[in-house]
Amino acid sequence: MATAMAATAVERAVLEEEFRWLLHDEVHAVLRQLQDILKDVNLKMPRNNQLLHFAFREDKQWKLQQIQDARNHVSQAIYLLNNRDESYQFRTGAEVLKLMDAVMLQLTRARNRLTTPATLTLPEIAASGLTRMFAPALPSDLLVNVYINLNKLCLTVYQLHALQPNSTKNFRPAGGSVLHSPGAMFEWGSQRLEVSHVHKVESVIPWLNDALVFFTVSLQLCQQLKDKISVFSSYWSYRPF
Repeated sequence: MATAMAATAVERAVLEEEFRWLLHDEVHAVLRQLQDILKDVNLKMPRNNQLLHFAFREDKQWKLQQIQDARNHVSQAIYLLNNRDESYQFRTGAEVLKLMDAVMLQLTRARNRLTTPATLTLPEIAASGLTRMFAPALPSDLLVNVYINLNKLCLTVYQLHALQPNSTKNFRPAGGSVLHSPGAMFEWGSQRLEVSHVHKVESVIPWLNDALVFFTVSLQLCQQLKDKISVFSSYWSYRPF
């Protein structure tokens, strides 16, 4: 019995020493690695895309809300990591888990903004002002939407025609969608319009693919650190963190 108790005490001491090493050394090593990865995530858009014989105007500032939101989430994740410099000592596993959860939340939101385009109604697309961002000016019967889908920049052009007041068509305004189909109807100003043709162009943006890879690697690092912290809880009957 005495031998078993002594072995248990030695085992506990070894585990406690390993846990202290994990908190004081490996956690900071993972945080440094996360910081390095996120600083490679350069969320900027090229401005001179030549699309369908139209170019984005140089005198207009063009931003995609998806890119803006993703960048804000990355900045918040970096801020959380920078608050724990090398001199900071983590004292409990719960503290590390809380930090990892907060960082993972921001990284997941950033990734989701690039992988999940917003659903918009046709009036919302018309109100976005994107048609005024091209030179030469787009014809009045065209409606344009630009969005990110995974590693692609997608340009959708809707060709419209006005419904006559005496039209026998049953007018049913279309709801929100990432991509509207021909026949979709909407009201804009005093006109009722219908989509007659839809043209979609996709361009692969290499740095978007890199950004998605960095997000995945960062989330994996966070989860691996969480798993290591959680393993120690199985060695004690009470919660040491």
